[in-house]
Amino acid sequence: MPHKAAAKSPRPKLPVRREFSAGGLVYRKLPGGELEFVLIRPKGAKSWALPKGHIEGNESAQQAAVREVREETGLEVGKVDPLGDVSYIFSWRDKPEGELVRIFKRVKFFTMEFAGGDPSEHDAEIDEVAWIPAGEAVQRATYKDERRLIENAITALSGVAV
Repeated sequence: MPHKAAAKSPRPKLPVRREFSAGGLVYRKLPGGELEFVLIRPKGAKSWALPKGHIEGNESAQQAAVREVREETGLEVGKVDPLGDVSYIFSWRDKPEGELVRIFKRVKFFTMEFAGGDPSEHDAEIDEVAWIPAGEAVQRATYKDERRLIENAITALSGVAV
């Protein structure tokens, strides 16, 4: 007699929220022409990422990206150009006892030429801000989609495909 599989109860459907953020890949060219990029290590994390955050009020994505870079890195930027978008899905609770929500997030990134500032002036959300040589930045960035953006920026800024 064949064994019947127990019926699985359907997973509850989570409420959905869409979020839009913006961020930047800050770069500088050294006197020998080498590129360096800024990566951040968020507070309490082992991950290395690009600075990014929510678009507020009537900000454009570019305005939000410049603001977030200034807040999270302490740096000022000059020339800003579109780099690409990253989309991902995750689940989140706004409060520990709150309802679990499925979040669909899209982040618009820009390359940003370093113009000044002090990386020690980053906000409390960040543990570390580091200037990293281009090739090493590709390796150190934790998230695959951000590594792809760094590779694209190296090609665009140096003319050399990675």
